[in-house]
Amino acid sequence: MTCEHLYPLEKELLENDIRENFRGQAWSKNCREWVYFDCVFTNLEKTKERFEMDDDIVEIHSHFGTHDGQEHGLFCTKCKDGIMGLNPEKVKRENITAIRFE
Repeated sequence: MTCEHLYPLEKELLENDIRENFRGQAWSKNCREWVYFDCVFTNLEKTKERFEMDDDIVEIHSHFGTHDGQEHGLFCTKCKDGIMGLNPEKVKRENITAIRFE
């Protein structure tokens, strides 16, 4: 389970049957628990607002690596947890059909 700052979003994703692709320490010891979902987040500012997430604690994280993966989601700077989906740029470039989540 992710931290208290991200858990409400994680819970909603799971309740909406959004498939979880990975859960664990993703790529660095600076990460606690990251959960990757099979969706693309279309408006993370709105998501943060809807879940009343503190801008000083939860930030938008977006990575479009050419060799080391692509991700887009929310990162808790306090607890080092993350909830990630597909990178929107990858979805667009590769014309991937993905569940959109706001």
